Amino acid sequence: MAKRKKEPEVNANPLADNVHIQGAGFVKSEEITDALTSNFMPYAMSVILSRAIPEIDGFKPSHRKLLYTMYNMGLLQGGTIKSANIVGRTMQLNPHGDASIYETMIRLSRGNESLLYPFVESKGNFGKAYSKNTMYAASRYTEAKLAPIAKELFEDIGKDTVDFVDNYDNTMKEPVLLPVTFPTILANVTTGIAAGMASSIASFNLGELCDTTVALIKNPEHEISDTLLAPDFVGGGYVIYDREELEKIYSTGRGSVKVRAKYTFDKTGNCIEITEIPPTTTSEAIIDKIVELVKANKIRELSDIRDETDLKGLRITLDLKRGTDSDKLMTKLFKMTPLEDTFSCNFNILIKGTPMVLGVGDILKAWIDFRLECVRRRTQYTLDRKAERLHLLQGLEKILLDIDKAIKIIRETDSEADVVPNLMIGFGIDKSQAEYVAEIKLRHLNREYILKRTKDIEELINEIAELEAILASKNRLKKIIIKELEAVSNKYSGERRSQILYEVKQYNEEETVEIPDYPVTLFITKEGYLNKIRTANLRMSGEQKVKEGDEVVNQFECSNKDELLVFTDKAQVYKAKVDDFPDGKASQLGHFVASTLEMEPDEKTVFICIVREYKGYMIFAFENGKVAKVDISAYKTKTNRKKLLKAYSDKVPLAAVEYIEEDCEFVLCSTSGRMLILNTGILNPKTTKDTIGVSVMTQKKNHKLESMHIYSEGEFEKAWRFRTKNLPAAGALPGPSDNAAQITF
Repeated sequence: MAKRKKEPEVNANPLADNVHIQGAGFVKSEEITDALTSNFMPYAMSVILSRAIPEIDGFKPSHRKLLYTMYNMGLLQGGTIKSANIVGRTMQLNPHGDASIYETMIRLSRGNESLLYPFVESKGNFGKAYSKNTMYAASRYTEAKLAPIAKELFEDIGKDTVDFVDNYDNTMKEPVLLPVTFPTILANVTTGIAAGMASSIASFNLGELCDTTVALIKNPEHEISDTLLAPDFVGGGYVIYDREELEKIYSTGRGSVKVRAKYTFDKTGNCIEITEIPPTTTSEAIIDKIVELVKANKIRELSDIRDETDLKGLRITLDLKRGTDSDKLMTKLFKMTPLEDTFSCNFNILIKGTPMVLGVGDILKAWIDFRLECVRRRTQYTLDRKAERLHLLQGLEKILLDIDKAIKIIRETDSEADVVPNLMIGFGIDKSQAEYVAEIKLRHLNREYILKRTKDIEELINEIAELEAILASKNRLKKIIIKELEAVSNKYSGERRSQILYEVKQYNEEETVEIPDYPVTLFITKEGYLNKIRTANLRMSGEQKVKEGDEVVNQFECSNKDELLVFTDKAQVYKAKVDDFPDGKASQLGHFVASTLEMEPDEKTVFICIVREYKGYMIFAFENGKVAKVDISAYKTKTNRKKLLKAYSDKVPLAAVEYIEEDCEFVLCSTSGRMLILNTGILNPKTTKDTIGVSVMTQKKNHKLESMHIYSEGEFEKAWRFRTKNLPAAGALPGPSDNAAQITF
């Protein structure tokens, strides 16, 4: 009987290294920092170097693999082929799945309109970058080929201009970089999110980009902004010129660019047609935001909005109400919607395997160095081929001296293997020259053929001398790059898509929105509903409708242009315009104030006042008997702020609040039954909203100030009893004949 294998001894300490657990094997203890270093860091570097961050040639690996595959398939010439065929072939270099490869092709295509200078010509539905709902067709339905400008990506790629490496299964070679003849890194928008870093590169007009690169080659101290005016985007629109921000982008690679949509006003149809939008948004996002603003009653100049995008391109149509100023409305929409959006720049690229955030000038200088190396390697390759050709022809030239001798040597040689050595001995040439001579066809062994070949010797000598001079002079290499850049600019650059706005009118609510001025009556209920009715229509209206159990507690007569200050139990004040609430009817409940002003869920209104001009005072009475007099101007803001914090002091519970335009007398009422007449003129106004106030009415133990109302003449038989020369005061108890108003707060 076989002996049973002895089980390894179980380590009693679970934290020790190489712990053995019954049925689970050995478990090795490891510090979390070591685990991150050995596992996550290699993954993070792989994402940074091999996926998300573009290199100096302007491409991520996925882009480069796809384009190189299409180049090898001969798609620079001829017609388009099925996208599925291209995707399948690309998987020989990129094994990450057909869906991701096809999405890469979509973005590089002309039909998708993602790039200012697309590298793929498309046929079929490739979707649209400006519409998230316009989906692309499957790869079996669409076709593609390389665009003419893609020729500039592969110029002389077969002349040792760049390094090649094995693909993932070592069956093919692929380029590490593409020998691009212009700075593609800045010609198209490129974005990517890696592990711990990201990249967002704006696109620039090719003509301006080439001119700037040429200027930098000639003068490294060239001022970038003199030739590179501003980013240029495929979607067009208007780039808002901000010299300080552009200089920051050009020097540091970080900053932001504001882009506005382009629109036209159709007088006949009284509508606005938006045809170009910022690159950071979509038509659906714009429409959704405008609809949201209309529902919130912040935009009331529109009668309809339609997405009329078709095969001709993007178009969003806004139907205007009669009398609407289109320019003022668009200025408002630019402020409140993605029709004006910001493109954030983070020029993070890989330079020789190292991620760097560089300014435009430094990126172009790095590209110039890269291109210089490409041209140098190409020149060296050409020189080596010509030197090799010259060497062979020089051997052929020696044969010219005696062709018959060469024939005789070959004929008299018994072994084929001895032909080359015998020619080497007979004419004093080396092995490569002898091999070349031995391979010449019999029909070419005539003086005419040999003379024609040897005539090339002098030309080759001159060409080699020229190539050697180029390699010896950096300026000669730079001149070649300049010539190539000028050729690319003349052939492919066009007018700017995005026009530059040097002067921009900013949104000003008071100036932009002309609020109609007419008298209205506001009804405010106990439950917090507000109904606005035109005063002219009030006589024809019936009794104000309210919810069951609700009642009207305040009624104001004011103008539609006045403002509302809504104070809440959380010491906050919400600001709104009366015009923000639509006109209603007595048969309607009105609008819930808390919802309209977007108040917090458990927040309740304690006081609402109407303000036309910020003149007068807010009077706050607290339960401890203190009263604060705050100048109403403290609530006036230069910006259009909707909510102010610390609207009044929250150190002691609030008993009552009133708004007065000028000083008057108030009656303060305590739970003890005492009353005090206070003339607000003796209180000093404060500009600090949350002031705790001054002591006015002393309170006995277990009593508090409970209400306050404006004093009306004749309210007390002996009013002098309730007035005092010195504060604080206890007040007086009303007599049987005093008709004190009871106002609940």
